[in-house]
Amino acid sequence: MSLQTLSEWLRCPICFGPLAPGGALVLRCATGHAYDANKRGYVSLAGGSRRLIGDSAAMLDARDAFLSAGWYEPLRDSIAALVAQEDPLAVLDVGCGTGYYLRGVLATLDSARTLGMDLSPVAVARTVAGDIRIDGLVADVWAPLPVRDGVVDVILNVFAPRNPAEFHRVLRPGGLLVVVVPQETHLQELRAAGLALGVQANKSDELVASLDANFVLESRRISSELLTLDASQVTRLVGMGPSAHHTDAATLAQEPHADRPVTVAVELLGFRRRG
Repeated sequence: MSLQTLSEWLRCPICFGPLAPGGALVLRCATGHAYDANKRGYVSLAGGSRRLIGDSAAMLDARDAFLSAGWYEPLRDSIAALVAQEDPLAVLDVGCGTGYYLRGVLATLDSARTLGMDLSPVAVARTVAGDIRIDGLVADVWAPLPVRDGVVDVILNVFAPRNPAEFHRVLRPGGLLVVVVPQETHLQELRAAGLALGVQANKSDELVASLDANFVLESRRISSELLTLDASQVTRLVGMGPSAHHTDAATLAQEPHADRPVTVAVELLGFRRRG
């Protein structure tokens, strides 16, 4: 990351003018709004008007441990293959988490620049660590994004919230939106045991409908696999996502020590920007 490459993605969240380097680790717009960039490689442009909570360090630790074991590697490879077909120069990962999927994408690209965006500063710090091709942004997906119009070739949105109108604005004409959502059977064994949250029925169909005004569905890939996880792996899987906010340590402590079958069922969708 350099302050220059970081600024080229961004606009002021107040006046929407482009940001530019304005001193040591400072980004400024032409009207004088200034933002301190973090020397670890990111800037926070999240508004303070809403009480939003990003992923905690404990959740990210669990995610790092679970994903590094390779359980979701087939999904990461599928995402990377879909993005590689675009040969993009600029990739935005909305809800980047630890950067696991973004780094998988970068492994298939030669000259792309990327921006990892998340509400959690801890997540963004982990995403940008160790790779100069990744810039970082702390921002709220539900607000107008502090990203310039049409500067992105591909958006990644893996198990994360979406803002269709803003995604359309920041993507270039004909750009690709890659979305991953869980199927209804995803983690069904853990839900039956009271360890995981439910999944909305017909989630992908509702997703397609919600994006229809701005995007055309171009590809759809469904995958389902039955994993065999031990107690520690189940604890990490539960602890790395939203179920962590609803499952206490006492419940997880009762998890049987025997291996447990767990269904991982997801849908990978590619949408082309309209207009």
